[in-house]
Amino acid sequence: MSELPRHNLPAEPNRFVGRERDVGDLRRLMGETRVVTLCGVGGIGKTRLAVRVAAGLLPSYPGGVWLAELAGVGRPELVERELAGVLGVRDEAGRPLLDTVVARLRGQPCLLLLDNCEHLVERCAEVVAALIAACPPLNVMATSREPLRIASELVWRVPPLELPPVTGRPDAESVRLFLDRAAAAGTRLGPGSMPDVARLCRALDGLPLAIELAAARTSLLSPGQIADRVDDRFALLTTGGRTAPARQRTLLRAVEWSHDLLSAKEQVLLRRLAVFAGAFDLDLAEQVCAEPPISEAEIVDLLGGLVDKSLVLCDEGRARYWLLETIKRYAAGRLDTAGEREILRERHLGALCELQEHHFATELVEPGVPWEGRLEALTTSRILADDQRVALGWAAESGNPALGLRLCAAGTALLPVGGNPSEIVAWTERLLALDLSEVPGGRIARAEACLAYGLEARDELDRSLEVAGRSLARLPPGDVFTRCAVHSVMAVVLLRMGRPDEALPHAQECLALATRSGDAWNQAAGLAGLSAVALTRGRLREAERHGEEALARAREHGHRWIMARTAAQLGSVAEARGDLVTARSRYELAVPWLRELGDDLELARCLARIGRVAAMSREFGVARERLAASRALAGAAGQRQDMARCLAGLSVLAECEGDLAGAVLAAAAAATLRASIGRYPATTRIEELLGRARARLGEGRTTSLWSRGRAMHPDDAARHVLESELLAAGTPVVTGPVRHSLLTAREQEVAGLLTRGLSNRAIAEELVISPATVARHIANIMEKLGYTSRAQIAVWAAEHPRASA
Repeated sequence: MSELPRHNLPAEPNRFVGRERDVGDLRRLMGETRVVTLCGVGGIGKTRLAVRVAAGLLPSYPGGVWLAELAGVGRPELVERELAGVLGVRDEAGRPLLDTVVARLRGQPCLLLLDNCEHLVERCAEVVAALIAACPPLNVMATSREPLRIASELVWRVPPLELPPVTGRPDAESVRLFLDRAAAAGTRLGPGSMPDVARLCRALDGLPLAIELAAARTSLLSPGQIADRVDDRFALLTTGGRTAPARQRTLLRAVEWSHDLLSAKEQVLLRRLAVFAGAFDLDLAEQVCAEPPISEAEIVDLLGGLVDKSLVLCDEGRARYWLLETIKRYAAGRLDTAGEREILRERHLGALCELQEHHFATELVEPGVPWEGRLEALTTSRILADDQRVALGWAAESGNPALGLRLCAAGTALLPVGGNPSEIVAWTERLLALDLSEVPGGRIARAEACLAYGLEARDELDRSLEVAGRSLARLPPGDVFTRCAVHSVMAVVLLRMGRPDEALPHAQECLALATRSGDAWNQAAGLAGLSAVALTRGRLREAERHGEEALARAREHGHRWIMARTAAQLGSVAEARGDLVTARSRYELAVPWLRELGDDLELARCLARIGRVAAMSREFGVARERLAASRALAGAAGQRQDMARCLAGLSVLAECEGDLAGAVLAAAAAATLRASIGRYPATTRIEELLGRARARLGEGRTTSLWSRGRAMHPDDAARHVLESELLAAGTPVVTGPVRHSLLTAREQEVAGLLTRGLSNRAIAEELVISPATVARHIANIMEKLGYTSRAQIAVWAAEHPRASA
């Protein structure tokens, strides 16, 4: 007699990819817990994971492992009938069918797998509770969009597949699944496709159904083409298998299945949550989404329902919530269809203004706030960065510069602690270009103050000074904090431009205003400015006195950014005094504060200073490490001033290590960068360096090295010192005579301009010719002189100034 089957699990239709840890965790849980419900959004892979786990548990259940597929069961009263059919028991007259099912399951240990309970969740909960109570050997695993909510249940949220880093990693779960399913579709993808595959998997949130549907498209489109079209994912991802359940054949059907199970008010809230670009909390959801037919008091329960139904995700403490991108795009479509987009966008913009103003005041303006409170305000403000971008975009799109500029001033006045200067410049300029006839002058002035700060941080010194002057002229007298901040920016800009006499009154006014108002932040900023002015003038005692007072006021305020800035200023004073030990300790004091704040720009500057001092102290390993880190941060941020500071430090390191040629190259590259941002390139140290180089290397070679450094890319100059490279043999210093008459007068002009490191476009603007003509002249010069690079021409022109004059 043949043995009866011990399970009805289907064979896997294709290879099971990833989730090794999930499978192991769930198998262990089934040995400890009687009811486990796998919850997750549609397409997350609940069924496939549950079947995989159940198949591995067959030896543990002598009574069998039985799968009941409930997706096709339309009415609650049919749940018991489906179970009876799966277990092979028949209805008996006069006996409830559930009792018959209980009798079948009371014997040996069994595992019952209930798949897709969400549309019958209340009846499924009743049945499972009854079975568990009556059948001690029974374990139940269920899959559902939402929990059963019975006493014996453990809810296990099915996570998306592991995402790769931006560069792509073939062993990430989502990438492995995509590659496997693409291969099944007949597409073999090589390493060159990995960045696009990674981009696509990240855009699809690691959602298995979406990834499988995307992989099926590789028979027609490359991963890059699919990723470029993924914004229209519901129209694109429509190629599911013909034998798959209808809800799994397209991404749209999968999401609609979940949406249609929501109550009417849950559907309203879900579509309104699409206005949020990033994570949000309950308070923000209540501020933005409470609009008839939903009241503010209902939001908490409705949001909880959406979390339970796996359409909204949350952290463990339910402090912050977010939507998967696929759900968000579906909800956004529903928002447009409902005609609510404009009103929700306006509410979102207004709420962001209020929140960011509150965070700004807490972090910088209000006295007596402990550091933990200031840091929390900064952190929360940063979490809202994506939402701020969306809100600013709406302000520009809808022509609302008043609220847009208000948000610029509030949400980006936090620039001193690691904001993005280019972004604030772009947003503020875009909004200031709108019709400002109904915008109060004070609001415009505050936005211009932020713009001035962004321009200074972006090295646009002339424009920063101009915008700051306009802001100061129209700021209302009562806005003391902003007035102090503008004076501080102007002092910084003027010092960077080498104009300390003009910077002095701005630093003094900043300090005077801040002292009268009791503003410790700007007192510290004003004193730091006075210290910098005194240092520029060589008044070291005065500079130290102001610097010590600045640090004291900064500690009084408690914000670690202004503490770091004033500590670094004291480091500069000690360095000028020749006290390298104190200088290093002051600079190092700022590093952990800046790391905690995530302010990479200021950290790059501080690390460059530490590297320079360490080099002068002959601690070359420390110097190289700090300067390499500074270079990486400055390069990632694209900040010319920070890269120039790093190159200056590398010049000191090279000379201290005996590489005088490398020191000249790095100093020249730094001078070019400084000149490009309007800062005076000549310093006492450079003149002294060139003097030592001329004495040891000769006038001609020093001039050639300087010219070559001026033409070098900053990365190449930095690499030369950090990697101790020798000058490339392919670009020799030219020392032999060249017949000047070989070049035309215009070619000589072009050659001379190459010594300044100008691009073709810059040369064209200088000579009022086209860039194509410049390129033709350079090609002619190379042919006539026998050279192969612009650097060789620049070296030759520097050594023959009369020929290129």
